[in-house]
Order: sequence, then C-alpha cells, then structure tokens
Amino acid sequence: MGLISDEYVRLLGAWPSPFVLRTRIALNLKRVPYEYLEEEDSLNSESVLNYNPVHKQIPILIHGNKPIRESLNIVMYVDETWLSGPPILPSDPFDRAVARFWDVYIDEHCFTSINGVAVAKDEEERKAAIAKLEMCMALLEETFQECSKGRGFFGGDNIGFIDIGFGSMLGPLKVLEKFTGVKFIHPETTPGLFHWVDRFYSHEAVKPVMPDIEKLVEFARLKFNTSFFK
Repeated sequence: MGLISDEYVRLLGAWPSPFVLRTRIALNLKRVPYEYLEEEDSLNSESVLNYNPVHKQIPILIHGNKPIRESLNIVMYVDETWLSGPPILPSDPFDRAVARFWDVYIDEHCFTSINGVAVAKDEEERKAAIAKLEMCMALLEETFQECSKGRGFFGGDNIGFIDIGFGSMLGPLKVLEKFTGVKFIHPETTPGLFHWVDRFYSHEAVKPVMPDIEKLVEFARLKFNTSFFK
C-alpha cells in the first residue's frame, strides 16, 4: 500500500455499536468522505490493537495516520477539524460545557441503565434499572426543553452534540422497549423527546447509518443469551 494522504479518513467500527454510530453521524453532518471498516471481532482485531492498544475498543477514527479514540472525543475532533456543515458544539463556552456534561451523563447513567436492564440477575434488579432509566428520560426531557429553546433539536435548529450523544442510544432503547413492554419515550410523559425522535431519525445525516431495529433485536438475543431476550 502506498503512502496515506494526510486527509484520508478511515473509521474502524461495528454496526451495532451506538458509539460508532455517533462518529458516523458527525462525519455525515460535516460531509466528510471516509472509508468505513467493519471490525467483526474488535477485541482480537489487529487494526484495533494497533491503533488503540490501551482500551482495545472501537470506534477509532484515523485521519491520515493519526488515530483518534473514544466516541465523544472523536465527535469533538470532527467538529473542530472540518468546518464544512453545521457546528456540532455550541460556540458559547458555557453552552459547550453544558452539552459535554449531558453527553457524559448519557453514557454514565442512561447507557449503563440500558445494559443494567439487560444483564439484571433477577426481577428486582431489573425493576431498579428500569426505574433509573425512566428517571434519565425525565431529566433529558427537561434538558431538551431548556437547550432546544422551542426549536427542533437539543442543538437548536440542527443536530448538535447532545442530539448525537443521545440519538445514538435510540436503537438499544427501542430494543429494550420491545422486550420490557415499557415505553421510555412517551408522548405524555416525554412529549419533547417523543417528537424529537422522529426529527432525528429522518435527518439526512442519520437516516443512512441508523441500524435496523429488528437486526439489533437479533443481535441482543445472541449477545446476552438470557431468557429475558428470548
């Protein structure tokens, strides 16, 4: 293989990963051409071990020969590196700090609660994880009302940092709704989020890369291999 251009962009990922999805949405928003490389077994992938020897995880964005790791870090890098397309993070320092806070909250509380429901050892543990996830949705409903200021997205008129962070979790959330029968995003309890979901799914940067829900359902059955997903 010849020399790699400093502008050549590759993404190492896996289709079910919400964290990989974040990167793909950000690249699409900025209209960045890139090569997507599916890593079926990222834990034993030579490329993943080479470019991310510390955490051995995807996604990994490779810009030229420079690897950028961790999904939120990658989204910020994409926003700061390519000026094409709308800004992802707000220009105001306070608003940027708020957006980063909520994306970390989504990872540390919402995503861990989704996993918590899936791997719960018994019904009591599962109910506790569901209750925590419902609390997360209530807080994000309040956050949407505050950050959107009456417009269509957390980021205002277009998809922003929180939209990408939370939107990437919609697939796992919908899978969980199918298995629990609980509607975590509901027109009565979370009306802002309920209408936001349709806008997010139909966005041109999201639609081509959002994974199919039924395919995610089958993936969950194989991954967790518990009676809960059967």
